[in-house]
Amino acid sequence: MDAVSQSSSKGKKRLRQEEEEEEVVEGEAETSNHDQTPSLEESLTFSDTLVALRIMRAQFPHIDKVSIRPFVLRSQLYSSVKDRTQVDRELESLRREKVLRIFKLNTGQDDHAIMFLEDYLTQIDRVVKRIEEKKQADVEVFEWFKTHVLDTKLDPSIGHQELCLLLSHGGKFVDKHISLLINAGLLTRQLIDPNMYWFAIPSIGSLLKGLSQGRKELISLLSRRRYKEMMLAPLEKKRLRMSPLDMRFHLRDLIGSGLLKTFNTPSGLIVRLSKD
Repeated sequence: MDAVSQSSSKGKKRLRQEEEEEEVVEGEAETSNHDQTPSLEESLTFSDTLVALRIMRAQFPHIDKVSIRPFVLRSQLYSSVKDRTQVDRELESLRREKVLRIFKLNTGQDDHAIMFLEDYLTQIDRVVKRIEEKKQADVEVFEWFKTHVLDTKLDPSIGHQELCLLLSHGGKFVDKHISLLINAGLLTRQLIDPNMYWFAIPSIGSLLKGLSQGRKELISLLSRRRYKEMMLAPLEKKRLRMSPLDMRFHLRDLIGSGLLKTFNTPSGLIVRLSKD
């Protein structure tokens, strides 16, 4: 029995050693632009919401073939500012001051994206430019939308009648103008009430698919580890196959949503799957 016990102990030790060696090799092999920015371990928490937003905006991954301005998830802010009430209060203040806009996402009940207003207006201008180049439609409604709707309606949603009223301040409004805004990705109809619209971010569709798939991939990766955990430093350098968003983006999201936990150790931060 002693021999069997000793053999089992050696086997466990070897397995743990192999996992650690694998992490080191992967960390060296999977280099990226993280070398130029602070590691997630060095910039995981911030003193206030606006500081967190600005740094995450600067760290937003460059994504080939998708023309989109940086956005931040509310869950990512929850991972970075300890007091969630503070985050909600400061976001509300910044929204009312027209510094940013908050968008409801279709990837989860509590999923919201935050984008600085100047970035959102730039995103709209890019859409308008593409439409103008293709000569697909009259683009005057987009100017009405920016001037009379966005500047007045700061909530994530708007009713049909209010939308029509605000657009009519710009010029002769017809129903096809709303269709243009929907097709351009600026509005989506609410499923539970077709007379209500969510404000939306154009060109975000492929990233939302990647967000959902990346979440599953990262959770699956950790669930296959023996202790369902991994050191943050080598984990951050891994590349996800199913998402164009980088590991840092997904880690902040899942830590903030409570699906992952972090623990301090003498060797550094450990990321572990939550038990509940």
